[in-house]
Amino acid sequence: MRVSAKSDYALRALIEMAARAESAENSRAVSAEELGRQQDIPHGFLQAILADLRKTGIVISQRGQSGGWRLAKPADKVSVADVIRAVDGPLVSVYGLRPEAVTYNDRADVLQHVWIAARDSLREVFEQVSIAQLASGQLPTVVTERTAHEDAWQPH
Repeated sequence: MRVSAKSDYALRALIEMAARAESAENSRAVSAEELGRQQDIPHGFLQAILADLRKTGIVISQRGQSGGWRLAKPADKVSVADVIRAVDGPLVSVYGLRPEAVTYNDRADVLQHVWIAARDSLREVFEQVSIAQLASGQLPTVVTERTAHEDAWQPH
């Protein structure tokens, strides 16, 4: 799987928002400019990402002097999978199609099972990790067990 810059930036911006919501700055929204500065995200790109996140109900914008962006729901109710789907679409696609929609001839039909298994594996991690967990640094066991093995850190 390739994690796009869009997904990475979206997650970093949401971690920043969630961390602020947990602090004394809870009552104020954060500007896109400030989010971009804090996480080194290009402003124009971040604006487009925030618009995608707003369309899917993950963030809300607040106008006015104390305007900016904030989470639309509790950070523990937003998963990494939700964010990736909001900005990039399905977790796994083959030629732009969902794995179950791809058709092959009899010899290559087995590939569909591989794509669906890969999606299931990604779901196992991405749907279990919330923005709140990322902001607190307290990852679920499904992640800590997978990263405890030295082989997980080795490029193959």
